[in-house]
Amino acid sequence: MTDKQPPHAFDVKPVLDLIASIEADLQRLKGLVEQQAEKFDPANPHNKTLDGKLTEEGVECCYRMFDEGKSRYTVAQQMKISFAAATHRFNSWRKLGGKKRTHTLLG
Repeated sequence: MTDKQPPHAFDVKPVLDLIASIEADLQRLKGLVEQQAEKFDPANPHNKTLDGKLTEEGVECCYRMFDEGKSRYTVAQQMKISFAAATHRFNSWRKLGGKKRTHTLLG
């Protein structure tokens, strides 16, 4: 028996390689276009004023931790604030829309 190929058969490997190349280019472009989330540091001294109150950056840092799903207890520990203060910030975060709120710039 002989293997007969259909009259319009073609090698699919170059097509699959081209598709893989295009997908890789698209992923690279997507990474360039998407807004990169700024990293924040709960231990940054700019998060608190001299009297220990949170600055606007400190408040945003708390909100971003809540965005990530961190608990009030975790936020309190990492920000070195009381649990009551973290609860206050959590309630403010929820009133602003939670994860759907408008982010402010850090720095």
